[in-house]
Amino acid sequence: MDGAAVLERVRARFGAGVVDAHDHRGDHTAIVARDAVLSVLAWCRDEPELAFDMLTDLTAVDYLRYPGREDGPRFDVVYHLYSIPHNHRLRIKVRVEEDDAVVPTAVGVWPIANWFEREVWDMFGVRFEGHPDLRRLLMYEEFVGHPLRKDYPIERRQPLIGPGA
Repeated sequence: MDGAAVLERVRARFGAGVVDAHDHRGDHTAIVARDAVLSVLAWCRDEPELAFDMLTDLTAVDYLRYPGREDGPRFDVVYHLYSIPHNHRLRIKVRVEEDDAVVPTAVGVWPIANWFEREVWDMFGVRFEGHPDLRRLLMYEEFVGHPLRKDYPIERRQPLIGPGA
């Protein structure tokens, strides 16, 4: 099954839960509603003809100053799926507003999402509702802010911690 057929299957199964889909330059992407994301992810994993058995990455994108997204949601949470048996890929995106930057956790679908979601929380400040241990992964606990946000001040001084602080 090619990527266009995968997108069509997802659209047919979830209807209005799929906000948009495209296959720009061979990257097959479905943009789904936040309330449908867990159902879409679990179905993509469990549907035998798709068998997306690997979450290869989960990240976020900050569109704060991106042309064309000035009035749209600030963040996209992005899931990269891969099927080992069928050798095909799919990208799932969820658009998230800055003032409500919360997405349901995918840890129940893929346990590796635990670490990916912690990284997204740490770097972008997107929370994952229901996550079993949402705490910083790369930065220390006293770090203020989320350094991959486009409005993070690069000259900002952080609190000193540790011996001799």
